[in-house]
Amino acid sequence: MHHLVLLVFIIINFIFIFMVSAGTLNIRVGMILDMDSSVGKTSRLCIKMAIDDFYRTPHNYTTKIIPYFRDSKSDTLQAASAAIHLLKDVQVMAIIGPHRSSQADFVVDIGNKSKVPILSLATSTSISPNQNPYFIRVSHNSSSQARPIAAIIDHFRWREVVFVNEQSDFGRDLIPYLSEALLNIGARITYRAVISPSPSEAEISEELLKLQANQTRVFVVHLLPKSASLFFKKANEMGMMQKGYAWIITDVLTSLLHTLDVSSMQGVVGVKPYLPRSIELNKFEKRWRRRYQSENPNPELDMYGIWSYDATYALATALERVGSDIAPTFDRKSNPVTDLDAIGTSKLGPKLLSEVGKTRLNGLSGNFSVVDGQLQPLDYQIVNIIEEEEEKIVGFWTWHHGISKDVRDIKWPGNSYITPQGWEIPAASKNKLRVGFPSKGGFTQFINSTTDRNTGKIKPTGFCVDVFEAVLEVLQRPASTYQYIPFPITDGVNSRTYNDLVYEIFLKVVYHALSAKNYDMVIGDVTIRANRSNYVDFTLPYTESGVSMIVPIKVDDRKNAWVFMKPLEKGLWLTTFAFFIYTGVVVWILEHRVNKEFRGQPYKQVGMIFWFSFSTLVFAHKEKVISNLSRFVVIVWIFVVLVLQSSYIAGLTSMLTVQQLQPDFTDIHDLLRRGDSVGYKDGSFVAQMLKDMGFKDGNLRNYTSLEGYDEALSKGSKYGGVSAIFDELPYVNLFVAKYCTKYMMVGPTYKTAGFGFALPLGSPLVPLVSRAVLKVREKTLSNISDTWFNQDNCTAQNGAVVTSGRLSLDSFKGLFLIAGLSSTSALIISILRFLYENKGMLASEGSILQKMYAIIRTFDEEKDQSSDKESKKTRDSLEGPGTAAATDDDDDYYFSVTEDDITSNAPSPENFISHEAGVISHDEAGIPAPDIIETTER
Repeated sequence: MHHLVLLVFIIINFIFIFMVSAGTLNIRVGMILDMDSSVGKTSRLCIKMAIDDFYRTPHNYTTKIIPYFRDSKSDTLQAASAAIHLLKDVQVMAIIGPHRSSQADFVVDIGNKSKVPILSLATSTSISPNQNPYFIRVSHNSSSQARPIAAIIDHFRWREVVFVNEQSDFGRDLIPYLSEALLNIGARITYRAVISPSPSEAEISEELLKLQANQTRVFVVHLLPKSASLFFKKANEMGMMQKGYAWIITDVLTSLLHTLDVSSMQGVVGVKPYLPRSIELNKFEKRWRRRYQSENPNPELDMYGIWSYDATYALATALERVGSDIAPTFDRKSNPVTDLDAIGTSKLGPKLLSEVGKTRLNGLSGNFSVVDGQLQPLDYQIVNIIEEEEEKIVGFWTWHHGISKDVRDIKWPGNSYITPQGWEIPAASKNKLRVGFPSKGGFTQFINSTTDRNTGKIKPTGFCVDVFEAVLEVLQRPASTYQYIPFPITDGVNSRTYNDLVYEIFLKVVYHALSAKNYDMVIGDVTIRANRSNYVDFTLPYTESGVSMIVPIKVDDRKNAWVFMKPLEKGLWLTTFAFFIYTGVVVWILEHRVNKEFRGQPYKQVGMIFWFSFSTLVFAHKEKVISNLSRFVVIVWIFVVLVLQSSYIAGLTSMLTVQQLQPDFTDIHDLLRRGDSVGYKDGSFVAQMLKDMGFKDGNLRNYTSLEGYDEALSKGSKYGGVSAIFDELPYVNLFVAKYCTKYMMVGPTYKTAGFGFALPLGSPLVPLVSRAVLKVREKTLSNISDTWFNQDNCTAQNGAVVTSGRLSLDSFKGLFLIAGLSSTSALIISILRFLYENKGMLASEGSILQKMYAIIRTFDEEKDQSSDKESKKTRDSLEGPGTAAATDDDDDYYFSVTEDDITSNAPSPENFISHEAGVISHDEAGIPAPDIIETTER
């Protein structure tokens, strides 16, 4: 056995030396193609022509490709068997093909183990050059067309598409890339129609029925030509190639249109790699048709044939660079166990793989270059299939600039030049738009459910229903395209709220559930809320927005004996009284030592404090103030009194002369503080809103009708009712219009978004319905409102929202702050000056109590103004002329002598202490006391 292997090796080397000595080394290359397919036939001829064209030019070539064609017969195992045969028996150094991804997957694995480059037209992303080093993709990756397709969808402002794909690796590969591209433009795939690789007519018809039941009318078809022909034929038969539909096909179909029956595909739009025209390409097409036409009628050169030509040309170029230094043989094991072991590994393969990756040439397809095992993609052209020319270029998409702006003149299905809107309410009776609405008692003006006596079906009525039907009329959608389905709103253990109603839309979209409760759309008095927008999209609102409070109207206060207390709130009364007292005390302290009117018996001085401060209320104070600080305090306080008095008079006058409807209260904090019960509409989001405000569950009551509101408010919170009702403005306005003499809307309005129609997230209906809502609001909404809400019977309130009419402390905080600072500042200055004048007492010996007693005695003594004046005259005569003299009313004359004078002349605590102890004072000894001049340091 060993001798036999050695003999074969010697013979092969002999043949190699002979071929090299002859000047040209023949390199065997395998070609695995589906010979019965259009791609296989085209590629076979293009490969032959590439070899002929390459070696026809005069050049001293050291290598020459010898092709070995094998038929895969559209079978994966047959392709793998052909690859093993070519590698084991023929010993090819490279393989071109196969073009089907399922076949290429097996062949590439064999190439990796044997280190033989596999140049394939397979487009599937499941076969990656990064994971398969000997795989070279000489066509576009299927993912490269995702962005051009998404650009078309975005150009026509479609937001939902249906994806039709084959149940294979080829069909599934595009899904993640297309989904991502659509997500980047705000669109999405709403449904996937999966077709088997060899579908029957019944299977396709069943799937098309599902597509008809869908609202989306934009379809992306990613099938192989054979399945696509049958699919579009059945779609045409079922009326799905008519006006309103949009079909987009991927490049595998657009590049092979000559193999399809385009009579059933009129109006279809597709993308295909853009092939720049050149003189060489035009000449090649003529030569190719002459050779191909001899074997097949109606020849048509496709993109795969051109790529096969360029790949073969690039391989021949790479072999020339490798040269004849490396023998085109395999290293094989001496005792192979399997066919893969018998193949061995190629000596030439690694070097050839490297040279192919370096090859750059200007081929028929343009710049042909392989980077990381992948042919660099071309730009795309957008084509439209029309009857006359089969296909027409209507636009381009480039990697640098995206889609061209002049994509126009597209002839859509049904011979229409009007761009499809991308959605449609199914017309079939069993595929009607499922419109959900809340079924509940009360508030029938907004929405109510009635039963048709003839048909027994439940039909909604009310303001919201009329608005919805007016919107559909604008959209030109007849009643036969939708059906109403009720959703009971209940309370209790198994409560069902408006949130549950809206969530039914989300369940149908996400889980594709279909029960009696799943809806395509929800109408009614459904408020647009942030938490609900996580599951559905809302149209623009068609009602005013906000939540407000309703309270009973109280009895007319004009006959109340204490009505004069009403203009001011309790806090303002107390603050005003406190400031009257405080201002009186401050003025008394400032005037007590210098003003005889603020002296006397203690009870008279207390009376003076109250009299002086409260007399300023009517400006009746007659006492003259002497101190400048007192004058400053009084001026500021009189201004405060003037403002308070004017505000009080205005408020009281309004209460007594103008007839008003006053609520029991206007502040929600009063309700919280008193622990009163409040009401809301059953099933409404207002319940959670009240809990967030601080109301306890035990203080919340739900009601289902206007009459329930009236009864609860009439009872009041103490007798099993409520003190206030919180609800949205449409309900509040309706209730107040009916009971305008008993209740009124008060307090602030808490903003909400109003009523809107709910649709699935990303639904293309949302912008269309929203535009229709705007038209209805501008034209017919007022008439609909007048029909359901007759507000002419009660005009007592004139639509006014009442807030609190009493003056609160908050309105006068700044005023009181000024008054307080003024009085306090003056008081502090006066105290500091007094202490400074009598600092000798503070510095003298004695206990703290003795010093305090002395200071109080000194403060209680009246200043001798005449003595002060006499001392001032003496000072002026000593200082001479030119010294400024102080007036009688000027306190500045106190500042005349030095600190030593103050210390020596001021009465000291020892004088009082010794007098109390029986020690003889100056007066008792008959010694005249020196004049004391109250001074400060100059």
